[in-house]
Amino acid sequence: MSKTLEQLHFDNSYARLPEIFFSRHQPRSLKAHHLVHFNKAAAELIELDETEQHREDFLDILTAVSPLPGFDPVAMCYAGHQFGHFVPRLGDGRAIMLGEVKTSQQQHWEMQLKGAGLTEYSRDGDGRAVLRSTIREYLCSAAMHGLGIATTHALFMTGSSEEVYREDIETGSMLLRMAPSHVRFGSFEYFFYTQRYDDLKVLADYVLQHDFPDMQQADNPYLELLSFAIRSTAGLIANWQAVGFSHGVMNTDNMSILGLTLDYGPFGFMEQYDPGYVCNHSDYQGRYAFNKQPEIGLFNVSCLAQALLPLLHENTETAVELAKAELEKYQDHYTVFYAALMRAKLGLLDNDNGDQQLLSDLLGLMQKDKVDYTMVFRHLSQRDRQHRDQQVRDLFIDTQACDTWLQRYQQRLDAEDSDDETRSADMLQTNPKFILRNYMAEIAIKKARDEQDYSEIDALMQLMQAPYDEHPEYAHYAGHPPDWAQSLSVSCSS
Repeated sequence: MSKTLEQLHFDNSYARLPEIFFSRHQPRSLKAHHLVHFNKAAAELIELDETEQHREDFLDILTAVSPLPGFDPVAMCYAGHQFGHFVPRLGDGRAIMLGEVKTSQQQHWEMQLKGAGLTEYSRDGDGRAVLRSTIREYLCSAAMHGLGIATTHALFMTGSSEEVYREDIETGSMLLRMAPSHVRFGSFEYFFYTQRYDDLKVLADYVLQHDFPDMQQADNPYLELLSFAIRSTAGLIANWQAVGFSHGVMNTDNMSILGLTLDYGPFGFMEQYDPGYVCNHSDYQGRYAFNKQPEIGLFNVSCLAQALLPLLHENTETAVELAKAELEKYQDHYTVFYAALMRAKLGLLDNDNGDQQLLSDLLGLMQKDKVDYTMVFRHLSQRDRQHRDQQVRDLFIDTQACDTWLQRYQQRLDAEDSDDETRSADMLQTNPKFILRNYMAEIAIKKARDEQDYSEIDALMQLMQAPYDEHPEYAHYAGHPPDWAQSLSVSCSS
């Protein structure tokens, strides 16, 4: 049953923790704020009636100008390893959590405003978000959900007339982000490195009770929590690699304890296949290159494991051994997840010893000829073999090498008596036709910024929420990017 805003059940269990965990701040509204876009799919998650977006007081309520009962706005405190260097105190520098909505299905969704103004953790920042970066996060969180990858969600985004300075003067914006929890690996690091082990336990107990109540019955609940984080992080990154997604800033303060894709900044979906692809031009050393994401995932869960050591066992040596034993499982988890995903992308039903080489050879050909990653797998998904092979061949320069690989691929399909119709149907729901390419987001940004035209955002939301469908009216977005797109770059301010 859809509800009005007043019928939603708001609470903020996180705000009942000791005040060392957060600071209280009231969101600061933007000048002449207005609704840019409303996400109906996200509204369904919290059982909110989509017609509520048309209320005159909709934004005033959800930006806390006119707060509802149960609102208790806080900015969360945490630390983090940023580009490999530990920063002892970070926190929500431009985000304020209003509270959490509890649904009739006993789910809970924290509601966090991004761009809500200065907090105790803003450091040299202004606490604001700009329309450009807000559009990117709004679209990409929808895109990741449409691809079936764990992510935060965005309920709406706003525009305003308020000027915000980044590289240039831009207009301020807000986004209402939703997640069952916004606790990060860095949340645990904050208490470990300040040697506040009692508070570390309070945080872990809160996460267990709030998000993993069944784990509380385990012999060692904290070890179970670490085990879940390792497994879910490995699975998340395997999903990123399978769709060609680069996060851009895989700091431990950007890693969710729930295994969600969190904090969309200089992300990028790889176009021409390049395993060393770096989507963030602020990442001068390439620390977070596409092919390094799996090993960075291991680094990040290792940081989490270290932070949890005081809880794993009273004897430090025993705690270290327990943590090491769990961390050693990370690579196996990742390998299994990734192999299964890539077999599905190739339409293979069974595991064969030669599959890794078959995939590796395809990726090698794609890298040599700078072939579009998404297009190759989408074309491989076609039912008719002759049409399939011609579409794939047209992407490559070295057509002879491509033909040789296609012959091997067909032999592999034949070996397991693959049915073309079934294979194609499954692959078309595994290999997306559409991804959020940077130039697509840039078109939406320019129209919104220069013309106050938000129609492109709406069109891209339709595509991103159903990226496996054909959408013939948007077929041009499944083709090669325009030449001008090659000059686009994104940074940590994106």
